[in-house]
Amino acid sequence: MSKKLCLVLGAGGARGIAHVGFLQALDEQGIKPDCIVGCSMGAVVGACYSAGYSPKEMKDIAEHLKLKHIFDPSPAMFFKKSLLSSSKMRKKLEEFFGEITFEQLKIPFECVAVDILKGKVVTLNSGKVADAVRASSSIPMIFRPVIKDDQELVDGGILCRLPIENAKNFNADVVVAVDVLGEYRPHETSKNIITQALRVVDLCDSFNTQRYLETHKPDVLIKPSLGDMSPYKVEKLSFAFGQGYYKGIKYGDKIKKLLED
Repeated sequence: MSKKLCLVLGAGGARGIAHVGFLQALDEQGIKPDCIVGCSMGAVVGACYSAGYSPKEMKDIAEHLKLKHIFDPSPAMFFKKSLLSSSKMRKKLEEFFGEITFEQLKIPFECVAVDILKGKVVTLNSGKVADAVRASSSIPMIFRPVIKDDQELVDGGILCRLPIENAKNFNADVVVAVDVLGEYRPHETSKNIITQALRVVDLCDSFNTQRYLETHKPDVLIKPSLGDMSPYKVEKLSFAFGQGYYKGIKYGDKIKKLLED
């Protein structure tokens, strides 16, 4: 296979375990990405794979992850920038990546975040991987923004959950994008201010993504069928892994053909 394959792994919270299943299916078929672009949970998965974690190792990590491992309420939260202090999240990502920099990754990788001060998408592809991934996955109001230079960085999914255009940075010939969120799903009445805020974010994200895909089309767009699985609850992980795996097997031959043509 002489063509360059770029995987774009989109945002999705807990639904992002489907990315791991998809990567497992590709591995079994001998399909190796030449580069990876990620956003939010797609950035976590993409960075782990680029650093050398196997899909099986990532699945094991996800299945043993509990909310208490990242949940650390911030004192006087209403006077801070988030409900959580984010120290546990930072420590967990540092466990995964240590001091690894982008230049040390085994597969070229980059991720996106949003600078809420300037209101624009920011590409992160230098420095410590742990810091970049934390910025890309810091849901506003829940996790604290990552301060970098004059930027205040939060979850990239706010403006671009599926950063297909970034594949150009790697001069990719074939772009395969995996969208684990899909279309906005109807909900019952919000239980509290947090669920209402998250649903507003989801609604805006869904609208932006539909518009984005009208002009930024990957060679293959994959949408695992995850039903009503919540992005915000650590549950149904085996189900999501299986759905991602199924799509990887289903589209494997098509991806191979695109790389060979």
